[in-house]
Amino acid sequence: MRDDGVSLDETMREMGERARLAARQLAVAEPAAKSAALRAMADAVERDAEAILDANRADVADAQASDASKAMIDRLTLDAGRVSAIAGALREVADLPDPVGTVASEWTRPNGLVIRRVRTPLGVVGVIYESRPNVTADAGALCLKAGNAVILRGGSDSSRSSAAIHAALVHGLEAAGLPRDAIQLVPTRDRAAVGAMLTGLGGSIDVIVPRGGRSLVERVQREARVPVFAHLEGLCHVYVDRSADAAMARRIVVNAKMRRTGICGAAETLLIDRSAPELVAPLLSDLAAAGCEVRASDEVRALFTPALPATEEDFRTEYLDAVISVALVDGVDGAIAHIERYSSHHTEAVIAEDQAVADRFMRHVDSAILLHNASTQFADGGEFGFGGEIGIATGKMHARGPVGIEQLTTFNYRVSGTGQTRP
Repeated sequence: MRDDGVSLDETMREMGERARLAARQLAVAEPAAKSAALRAMADAVERDAEAILDANRADVADAQASDASKAMIDRLTLDAGRVSAIAGALREVADLPDPVGTVASEWTRPNGLVIRRVRTPLGVVGVIYESRPNVTADAGALCLKAGNAVILRGGSDSSRSSAAIHAALVHGLEAAGLPRDAIQLVPTRDRAAVGAMLTGLGGSIDVIVPRGGRSLVERVQREARVPVFAHLEGLCHVYVDRSADAAMARRIVVNAKMRRTGICGAAETLLIDRSAPELVAPLLSDLAAAGCEVRASDEVRALFTPALPATEEDFRTEYLDAVISVALVDGVDGAIAHIERYSSHHTEAVIAEDQAVADRFMRHVDSAILLHNASTQFADGGEFGFGGEIGIATGKMHARGPVGIEQLTTFNYRVSGTGQTRP
C-alpha cells in the first residue's frame, strides 16, 4: 500500500499503462534518438560509478550477513571493472544496427502483390531477475534498442544496486527526449509485485523474461498468463573425444568450469571418451589444481583416485559452484545419449580434431548453443555480438539461445498492390 492509500495491484497496473503509452512512442522513435539515449546512459553510469558501487557494497554486505552462497555473491558483486563493462555494453548496443523496420524477407506473387516481412517491436517486456544488477542495464538497453518499453523487477538482494543503475538509464532517456517510462523499475521488494506482473498487468505486458534460479523460473512458467522466454537451468556439458588435442582440451575444460562458476554457461558435467583413458588424469588434475571438487563415476575414480564418488543426482545438478561431475562414455554417440538424458538443453561443447565427430555432435545434440573446440563460457549474448542479452532461452518458439535485440522483435506482413482484387 502506498502512502496515498493506493494498493500494490493498482500501482503495478499504473506502471503497465505508462509502459504501454511509452511503447507506442518508442515503436516510432528514430534510431538516432535511441542510440543517443543509450550513449547518454553509458555516460551517466560512468559519472555515477561511485554511487553505484556504494549501493552495491550495501547489497553485498546484506547478502554476506545472510550467509548467501559464494556463487550468489559473485553474481551480485560489482567492481570498477564491471561497472565500466556495463557502460561499454550500453555503447555497444547503441552501435548495433536498429532492427525495427528491417525487411526480413520480400517476395512478389504471380498476381503482382509485393509482400514484405518487417521487424516490429514486441511492445512491453516484463523482466524478472535475481542477484545480477547488470541485468538492469542490459535489459533496459536491449529492450529500448528493439523499440520496446520494459518493466524491470530486480531481486531484493540487489535492490540498491539496480536502483542506482536505473537512475542512470532514466537520465539517458530524458537527455534524448524519450519517455522516462520506457524503462521502469518496480519500486518495491514485495514479492506480490512478481505475481502482478505475471498476470500481464491488465494486458499491458506482452512477454515475460525471467532470469534467476530454478524456483523463480518454474513459478513464472507455471503462473504467467503471457508468453515467457526462459530456461530452467544451465546444466552444460563438455565432451572430450579421443581425437581431441590434449593441450587444447585441458585449457578449455578448466575455463569452461572455473572462469566463473556461478553463470549459466559454466560446465557442470565433463564427459570423456572411454577409449582415451590417458586424458582423464591430466584433465582432472588441472581441475583439482584450480580448486574444483571432482565427483566421478567408479570407472573414472579408478583412473583419478582423488575424485569423490558421483551419484545419479550429481549428473542432474547445476552446481553453480566449483564442483563438476565426470563420466566416461562410448565415443560421441555415448556423449549424445548422456546429454539427451541429463541436459537442460542450454549449452554443450565438443572437443575433437575429428571433424566427423564434431559434425555428428552438432547434428544430434538438441541444445540452444553448441560449441566445437571452445569453452561453454562463450554462451553469452555479448560474446555473440548481441551487445549483451536479457537471458538464454532454451525453448523452441520464437527465441532460442541468447535473447538480444533481434529476438526482442516480432514482425508483420506489409503487402503492396496496384489495385489487385481477389477473384
